[in-house]
Amino acid sequence: MPYRSQKILVIIPARGGSKRLPGKNIKKIGGKPMIAHAIEAARKSKYVDRVVVSTDDKAIASIAKKYKAEVPFVRPAELASDTAPTLPVLQHVVKYVEENDKFKPDLVVLIQPTNPLVRSEDVDGTIETLFKTNTNSCFSVTEISQRPEWMYRMDNNPAELFLKEESGPTKRSQELPRLAIINGTVYVMKYETLMTKNKIRDGNTSIYVMPRERSVDIDDKFDFELAKFLFQRNK
Repeated sequence: MPYRSQKILVIIPARGGSKRLPGKNIKKIGGKPMIAHAIEAARKSKYVDRVVVSTDDKAIASIAKKYKAEVPFVRPAELASDTAPTLPVLQHVVKYVEENDKFKPDLVVLIQPTNPLVRSEDVDGTIETLFKTNTNSCFSVTEISQRPEWMYRMDNNPAELFLKEESGPTKRSQELPRLAIINGTVYVMKYETLMTKNKIRDGNTSIYVMPRERSVDIDDKFDFELAKFLFQRNK
């Protein structure tokens, strides 16, 4: 298998500040801090070589080390603000391991700690899909149930369809194309895609479909309570 010969680096970004759900990345689900689930999914992967957590927070760093992730540095302040994008955070980690460890990954895997329902099979499945489809990047999605064809703009009266297709609302769901949405859990990209093209997803990308019952991206208290319910249900 081609992915077995690749150097694969997992990066888990976990910033300390969270306004809508304070302490989000270390809130407990299933008796473990949220970030622990991402670390364990990465460490149980059949293909991953290294798991690095990028954080600016001492408590997160301590927990990450407890669950046997590498935390080789404190994330610079300019990469830890509310508005800091993910791309330079990933590139910072890759540059660090290249310069300090002489480790140049062939693939970089981003796992968001905000989905505690992620499993190692999702990590491996996203990696495998990238190779099977001969693409430069791959990301996890979940199939949608709420159709965009049936959605209306909230700032319009009279009501106006978001997608202006007259037949949209009258079609049965079985007649509509299957669609999926990014679930924010796992992203895999080739080194060149990230470091040369400055992309997490480029024009030659593929998708790995995760089931809805494992696709929760926790952003606020409602998401957190839903994730707790699904975690117990999935067990």
